[in-house]
This record gives sequence, C-alpha cells and structure tokens, in this order.
Amino acid sequence: MVRRWETTHSEYVYRSPFGNLRKDRCELPNGIMIDEYYVNEYADWVNAVVITENKQVVLVKQYRQAGQDFYLEIPAGKPEGNETYEEGMVREVREETGFTSEKRPIKLGEFMVNPATQTNKIITFLIQDAYKEFDQDLDDTEDITTTLVDFDELGELIRNNQVKTQLFTASAYYMAKDFLFR
Repeated sequence: MVRRWETTHSEYVYRSPFGNLRKDRCELPNGIMIDEYYVNEYADWVNAVVITENKQVVLVKQYRQAGQDFYLEIPAGKPEGNETYEEGMVREVREETGFTSEKRPIKLGEFMVNPATQTNKIITFLIQDAYKEFDQDLDDTEDITTTLVDFDELGELIRNNQVKTQLFTASAYYMAKDFLFR
C-alpha cells in the first residue's frame, strides 16, 4: 500500500504576488528524511477552447518571457476575487478576445499542473457558438492579438509542431476534440 509523506516542518523561502516557494522537511513512510523539498505555491487558473459558430477556435498570441518567444494559445487566466472558475473563464475570454457566447461553458476537466512540485490546478472549459461582441479589455501588462483558426487546422498545427504553443493549449484542444466527436 502506498502511504503519504509526513511534513515535519515548512517555511517560506520566497513570497510574491505570482507565487510562493516553500521548503518542507518530509519523512517518507520508510523513515528516510528529505530536509529540503521545495514546493511552488501558485494560484489555480482556468482556460477555454472557444469555438465560433463557423467551427473556428479563438486563439491569442502573446510574448512569453520564460519561453523567450511568441506563443499561440487558448485564452487563460486566474479567477479574481470570489469568482467561480466558470465566471473567471468567461471574464478572461471577454477581456482577452472580446468573444462571448449565449451557451454555458462546459467543464472539460480539472487537473493538477505538476503535483510533484506545484500546488495549483488548471480547469479547462469548452465554449461553443462564440461570437465577437466586445473590444479587448487588457491589463497594462498584456499585449495580446486574437486570431481565428479552423478547428481541424489547429489539430494539424499542433501535431506537426507548426505553431509555438504550450502544453495546456494542446491538451485542451484534444479534450475538446474528444468531447465533440465521441
């Protein structure tokens, strides 16, 4: 039987608005002690595959400092205040792209990002029959362009590594495809 580790001590090495770094001292079930197990504490975030009535996916292109390049991604962000995950996602889509839908978002999944070293999860939604109704409403630190790509074409671009994207866009695309074509 697999058993939990016991955390015997925790302390923060670093705290910031973007996340915290915590150092734990852990005792494993076999008695081995790990004196420095580092855990990144990040907020949960949400993302959505947004599909128009014409079966195009709404994507955002933005520069990502850690990746040192521009990436084509699905809209994403963190819920604010007391927002539910769904409310946060609808707001993020509207702010980043100006798109909305009369249909309620469908939750495709909720997954830990990397439970070995991170505390956060990502909640992925599907928004169907989206249409452009608003102008973008970006934060001062956001520089985002919106583009539409045919749903099947996006799959080809991901499969053939013809577009720079991140894992969460690729996995969300395949979750949406599975949901839509079961």
